[in-house]
Amino acid sequence: MTALTWGRRFLMCPPEHFGVLYEINPWMHREVDVDLDRARAQWGELVATLVDAGATVDLLEPQPGLPDLVFTANAGTVNHGRYVASRFRHPNRQPEVDHDVAWFAGHGFEVVDLPEGTGHEGAGDALPFRGVFLSGYRSRSDAGAHGPLSALLGAPVRPIELVDPRLYHLDLTFCPLDDRRALVAPGAWDSYGRKVVEALVPEPFALETDEMLAFCANSVVVGHTVVMPVCPPRVGRQLEAWGFDVVVVTVDEFLKAGGGCRCLTLALDVAIPGAAGPPPSMGNGAAR
Repeated sequence: MTALTWGRRFLMCPPEHFGVLYEINPWMHREVDVDLDRARAQWGELVATLVDAGATVDLLEPQPGLPDLVFTANAGTVNHGRYVASRFRHPNRQPEVDHDVAWFAGHGFEVVDLPEGTGHEGAGDALPFRGVFLSGYRSRSDAGAHGPLSALLGAPVRPIELVDPRLYHLDLTFCPLDDRRALVAPGAWDSYGRKVVEALVPEPFALETDEMLAFCANSVVVGHTVVMPVCPPRVGRQLEAWGFDVVVVTVDEFLKAGGGCRCLTLALDVAIPGAAGPPPSMGNGAAR
């Protein structure tokens, strides 16, 4: 197998202001208390595990009143040093954008925007695999985002409709493992989306319902190491048979807000092989 060409550098945000302060997905309940000390410890273990696996971690400064800033996967989408800023559907998360943009602008990325009125929630709904981005829509991102996103990223984008509200982002249903294999959750997609993935992924491993809802697909891959929030025996046996090293990092405090390991990271080093890279023009978007 050939390891993924990306996933060695991540953006993460310490959970200093994390909490469940509102409800914007089926996992969030304001009456549930977050143990912030435990959340800090879990986040720190995830950082240490990624570094031990060979990754580097850049830090985004946490901000009061923005509890979900910790879920950096939703900050935007990256390809070849260009950063497409997210447009959040829910007003609760919209104030995150200025902080995300400031970080990317200050760290050498070209920052561009999707067209006004086009919602897309970053790498939570767009993951690269075999020269394209798979991009989820319905719960949090718009179906109409895929054309502009493709133009801005300089790479093909294949839309997948997410039909289970509990699995509201693509990164809860799809995890690229290497250049041929991926963890997939076909039960969370419409029939067209299932056909798209079947045609794209030579060796998929289909998660069962309980494995999907345990956020098995919301894992982070660094080389041949798969960092997972939980690893049921059936999944672990297959990953080990494929030659992966599995490391489980408990992130149950973050699951209270509907996020797992992948949600807490944003890969900064995505450069899809074979893609031409972002075009000189902004397509349907605009530069900052």
